[in-house]
Amino acid sequence: MINKHVLMSALALAAVGLAGAPDAAHAQAAYPNRPVKLIVPYAAGGGTDAIARLVAQAVSERLGQTMVVENMPAAGGNVATQTAASAPADGYTVLMANQGPMVVNPHLFKHMKVDPLTAFEPVTLITSAPLALVVPAKSPKKTVGDFFEFARKNPGKLSYGSAGNGSASHLATVLLAQVSRVDFVHVPYRGAGPALNDLVSGQTDFMVTTMPSVAGLIEAGTVRALAVTTTERTRMLPNTPTLAEAGAKEYETGAWYGFVVPKGTPGAIIERLRAATIEAINSDLVKSRFANEGAVPIGSTPEEFRQMMQAESRRWAEVVKSANLSIQ
Repeated sequence: MINKHVLMSALALAAVGLAGAPDAAHAQAAYPNRPVKLIVPYAAGGGTDAIARLVAQAVSERLGQTMVVENMPAAGGNVATQTAASAPADGYTVLMANQGPMVVNPHLFKHMKVDPLTAFEPVTLITSAPLALVVPAKSPKKTVGDFFEFARKNPGKLSYGSAGNGSASHLATVLLAQVSRVDFVHVPYRGAGPALNDLVSGQTDFMVTTMPSVAGLIEAGTVRALAVTTTERTRMLPNTPTLAEAGAKEYETGAWYGFVVPKGTPGAIIERLRAATIEAINSDLVKSRFANEGAVPIGSTPEEFRQMMQAESRRWAEVVKSANLSIQ
């Protein structure tokens, strides 16, 4: 669960504007003078990719240089993390940071080559969004009640896809299994896009996935949303209950997205990138696109983002330990 005090504080900062760092004027004059690479740790077509491309376009317009998206979906996002961490600390490599690679994988994978919480400098938390429990349109499970009734009577019979080991869609379902005391079979993919393709075709039974990745499929009637993962219903799906309402009490989670850069990146460059990002996510276009997917612009300080990730790391460490999850 994302710290609500951090989010509210960050929203307030975004609303009142920014105070530039003392050396921000020099950074703005010197940086950037060539394209900036944005590394995304999942395949194209998923929720992280959708947010990344939307924000990258808006940030490009404000930086005066193209922010080029590069997808690196291998090893649950670890390849992307390692690649970004080893890049020069000059502001020209940015990592799209989210739950799996930043705060779950260090507890899940036995042989991590970098510690994401120490290998990067936070720039800003961009947004957070609910996830949705979805099934194929042809599924006989019409309600979340149908879903849980079948799951409890048929342990281990329901399979779910995820964006990869350690992703928000994976750990959200692990948490759901723990809270509701049911067993599911996990099928990891290299992004939400490929996982959703197999869900639509009936290769898997359900998925707990980010709203940005599945909103179009819900609207088209290709998949059916049974519930959302936040404590309150989302404006996009006002008639869809929360999982807590449906009986999975004490269940709450969501997906979050932010920018980080390699450790040692100058503060003035971080501030320049942060200012452009906050201006971008508060533009009418980005805000409206976020709203369509149940998300809101945040725009935290680097320190607030750091503290939020540390809290998230502690939370998901407990979930991973309780589920006895481990990947070589």
